[in-house]
Amino acid sequence: MQLDQLRHIFDDYRNMLPYAVLGVVAGACAAVILLCFEYVFTAPELWWRPAGETLDFELLPPWLRFTLPVTGALVLGLGFSLLKPGHREVGIMHVLSRMHSHYGHLPLANAIVQFIGGAFALATGQSGGREGPGVHLGAAINSNLAHRLGLPNNSQRILIACGTAGSIAAAFNTPLAGVIFAMEVIVTEYTVMGFMPVILAAVSATTVSRIFSDSGAIFAIPGAQLVSLWELPFILLLGVVAGAIVAGFIYLLKRMLGFGATPILVRFGVAGLLTGLIAIEVPQVMGMGYDTLAQALAGEIALQLLLVIIVCKLVATACSVGLGLPIGLIGPNLVIGGCLGAAMGAAGRLLFPELSSEPVLYVLIGMGAAMAAVLNAPLAAILAVVEFSESISVVFPSMLAIIAATLTRSSVFRQRSAHQTVLVHLQRNIPEDPVSLLLHQTNVQTVMERDVLTIPPVLSGSDIDTVSQHPARWYLLQRDGEALYLIQGRSLADHLATVDGGDTVDLTELDLRRWSVVGLRPRATLREALDTLHEQTVEALMIIGRGPGPDPNIRGVITRESIDQFYLSKY
Repeated sequence: MQLDQLRHIFDDYRNMLPYAVLGVVAGACAAVILLCFEYVFTAPELWWRPAGETLDFELLPPWLRFTLPVTGALVLGLGFSLLKPGHREVGIMHVLSRMHSHYGHLPLANAIVQFIGGAFALATGQSGGREGPGVHLGAAINSNLAHRLGLPNNSQRILIACGTAGSIAAAFNTPLAGVIFAMEVIVTEYTVMGFMPVILAAVSATTVSRIFSDSGAIFAIPGAQLVSLWELPFILLLGVVAGAIVAGFIYLLKRMLGFGATPILVRFGVAGLLTGLIAIEVPQVMGMGYDTLAQALAGEIALQLLLVIIVCKLVATACSVGLGLPIGLIGPNLVIGGCLGAAMGAAGRLLFPELSSEPVLYVLIGMGAAMAAVLNAPLAAILAVVEFSESISVVFPSMLAIIAATLTRSSVFRQRSAHQTVLVHLQRNIPEDPVSLLLHQTNVQTVMERDVLTIPPVLSGSDIDTVSQHPARWYLLQRDGEALYLIQGRSLADHLATVDGGDTVDLTELDLRRWSVVGLRPRATLREALDTLHEQTVEALMIIGRGPGPDPNIRGVITRESIDQFYLSKY
């Protein structure tokens, strides 16, 4: 009974205090699973890295830089070929798809595949990031927590947002950017009610990450600020070039998606072979590339090498992600954008030494511009730059480059964001209109009509008097425990008043409006209710829960008209 009361608290997503507690728990869970994931893919590196160095594939001999990603990709391909196709879906794309097509439930099997496959891919030097796997794992552990507790499906959406924010916050030490990323990319809505638990999740995840990890800030970034307003045209150009490069990344990603029908062992093998061949001469292409980004921030990479890294990292990551490797693309695009910013900053200092800011400013702006363009998340990118630099002075120039990059990618080159590109290729429709979002976040028990009683098809005299004098809103006719149809209580009472007296009345012989009906679980959302009405071609739904005994009890009735009235009252 206490668990049922707990579940009922979460029926209404506007119950802020319970959801705030839920946010704290969700953020901590996301941080713990991310830390475990990072440990798993960094621990094996100690076996093949000289002097125990980590995240530095440049120290490996050329033969191992080739062998490691090729062998790793083939092993992954062999393992994935043994899986069911549905279990191969991982990453942010999987989270976005399940948010709408399966009402927020993320299968545990896919999360296990993501954990093992993603860790193995990153440990063997595949060109990708940890953030996509981290978002999937953080969202999945919280989705399954809600599922195990039997919480309403609208709670799963909030928990997924909390898990996403917690994962990004813990991965980058950027709690505010994590919150905006979750709202801007995953749930695509901004509400005060939705923000509160997500903010607490980001705070909780950052706290856990700082307690159990000594990494602190992911990048050591010296202070940076704009020297002269004459730099703004150059910064605008940086945004345009970043948008063009990201558009090229997404175009190549789209081309690779076209090979989806090719056997997965072949696809993974080609991706690993490509990374291995490039890594022989450009080892910076391997792994997440954060060591390369740190060198770019410190100004330790020559201009020519920066340009080579941009091209190689773009090709290797777009092909690896497009061919299906279980890795992310946020980190590599930060590297691409950071190297672009470093290159343009170095060029600016050569051309206009008296006007140009420190190259680190351009690195930061390039990172934000690439992140915004590839994710279509400009606000999250702006806040990420601020939190990376721990300085508000970078906001002004960053905003210009980030918007320029996003517009260049979308309006000039007509490319969608990376994740939308994948979803469109897979023919997954993700509605973002306000009505769909409202239906997804509303539990059926907040709208259902609770005044419903069950009656047999044949009424006796005393039952006739009760129904005639005190009718319920709805009556469900049942025969031998099987639901027949619904009738409205007022209509039944009016008909009984016209029936000639007698001991019994057969309701099936009365000329009444009958509502076809099927059952629906009380944790469902209005979106699920509407989908069930269409799929089952019925006119009403019985919300069926478990009572104190072994038999289910009817908690209420919901119709298409009641759903229409609900969302029309909101808009």
